[in-house]
Amino acid sequence: MEFKTIKIEFSEGIAVLTISRPEALNALNSQVFEELDAFITSLESKLEVRVLIITGEGKSFVAGADISEMANMNQEEGRLFSLKGQAVFNSFESLKIPVIAAVNGFALGGGCELAMSCDFRIASNKAKFGQPEVNLGLIPGYAGTQRLSRLVGMGNALFLLTTAEVISAEEALRIGLVQKVVEPEELMNVCMEIAQKISSKGKLSVQNVKQVTREGYNIPFINGSELEAKVFGESFGNGESGEGMKAFLEKRKPNW
Repeated sequence: MEFKTIKIEFSEGIAVLTISRPEALNALNSQVFEELDAFITSLESKLEVRVLIITGEGKSFVAGADISEMANMNQEEGRLFSLKGQAVFNSFESLKIPVIAAVNGFALGGGCELAMSCDFRIASNKAKFGQPEVNLGLIPGYAGTQRLSRLVGMGNALFLLTTAEVISAEEALRIGLVQKVVEPEELMNVCMEIAQKISSKGKLSVQNVKQVTREGYNIPFINGSELEAKVFGESFGNGESGEGMKAFLEKRKPNW
């Protein structure tokens, strides 16, 4: 599939996905969702890719959903548009590999929801975050009400959702919405360094720790602990653990 609203780069096991509608501040529309869905499907067959970085072109990460497309929707069309976005964002969350949001500018509405569907977020100090849907007489549609409360707590989430306040990268860091804030010119370098660090670890162990952490978060503690023990035990038969522990004892880097 030829992409018109996204750009893809691959380098040494790291994929960089750039939302590319700078004239619309990278606003999300049906075409973007279709291309993202096609990209995710193609990525699942690229076994050499170990980390995905998502960013936006220009001064915006993603400024929200495309209001011009939504303005004339009826109730059923709105519901389906919501489900389409949720499905795509759930697919990012469900990827076996870690997904990093490199938030270079505005991450508002659907843009904030996209960033939240990633495993963690690194932000430029010029980035802005918010869920301004109530300004339009709407609510978030891409699981923003669900992910935000899980990431920053109920009080912080409801404050942002009901006031539509746009917050700085530093405030997003304070409440736990992002994990690191850097200078704009360093954003992609820092994200690539993090991706390279992850890529240097055992491939299966990184995938397993993502799976167990994400699955365990939404089930009772005891069940999550049982899942952890199961996957921990399975690790002893996957080949990586033998090399990893041998390398540790021999005081050398593992040869994955």
